[in-house]
Amino acid sequence: MTGTDNAPMAAAVHHVEIWVPDLSRATASWGWVLNRLGWKDGDGWPGGMTWTAPDGSYVVVEQSPAMSAAEHDRMRPGMNHLALNAASRAEVDGIVTEAVAHGWTLMFADRHPYAGGPQHYAAFLHNDDGYEVEIVAPG
Repeated sequence: MTGTDNAPMAAAVHHVEIWVPDLSRATASWGWVLNRLGWKDGDGWPGGMTWTAPDGSYVVVEQSPAMSAAEHDRMRPGMNHLALNAASRAEVDGIVTEAVAHGWTLMFADRHPYAGGPQHYAAFLHNDDGYEVEIVAPG
C-alpha cells in the first residue's frame, strides 16, 4: 500500500498505550497473551511495561497516577477492544484453552469461534479489569 505520493506508507499503528488500574494484574494477563502471540518483553519501569511485535509496533500498559477512574468499561467511550493477529486457527484454539489460567475469560462462548461472523475465526476474551482482546486467525 502506498500514500498519495506513491511513497511506501508507514505501519498503521506505532504503539498502543493502555492505562490500567493494577499493573501486576495487567502485566500478568496482557503479558501472557502478547508473549503467547510472539511479542517480546520490552522496557519496564515502576509504573509500566512494554511488549514489542515482530514488526516493531508495541503495546504499553501503564498504571498512571493521572487516571480519572479506577476501572475500565469497554462499553463507555474509548477503546472497546484490541484485535491481534494469530498465526493460525490452532493458535487461536490454544490461547482459548490456556486463557483462563492467565486472567482471561472467553466471551460469546455460544458463538465461538465465529462470534465475528461465519468467515471470521477468532476468540474474544476479557480480563478481570474489563479489557477485551480479540485474537484473529488468518483468513
